[in-house]
Amino acid sequence: MTPYSALAGGRLAKYPGETSKRMQEDSYARLKYDAAAEQDGAIISRIALLAEKRGVSMTEISLAWLMAKVTSPIVGATKLHHVEAAAKAAELKLSEEELSYLEELYIPHKLVGVMAQNTQDTAKESHVWSAGNQKI
Repeated sequence: MTPYSALAGGRLAKYPGETSKRMQEDSYARLKYDAAAEQDGAIISRIALLAEKRGVSMTEISLAWLMAKVTSPIVGATKLHHVEAAAKAAELKLSEEELSYLEELYIPHKLVGVMAQNTQDTAKESHVWSAGNQKI
């Protein structure tokens, strides 16, 4: 498995209440994540607490958690500190207790967008993929 959107459009790298230009303007990410914002908020709070306890960034905790589960998450970087945090995360090992703490409240998201439309039933249909203010 090769997961993309490893930081959920920045949501797993931002303290509760913190925002970014992308989080404000990326309507496709909102389509993917807003419906689960409440359930995700509890996990984001746990990531923030664990990051403070370990003295590292939320990005490092989030990516270390993911790398405990998969070999190579796909991480986008537009700033130097994104690359630096990803490199640090590769060296960070979370304990079994920390992993359980992060996973305890996790509920898989309902698929939306391209992933929801990519099924055997729709495989022969013509699709036009887009990002923006589409309703799916």
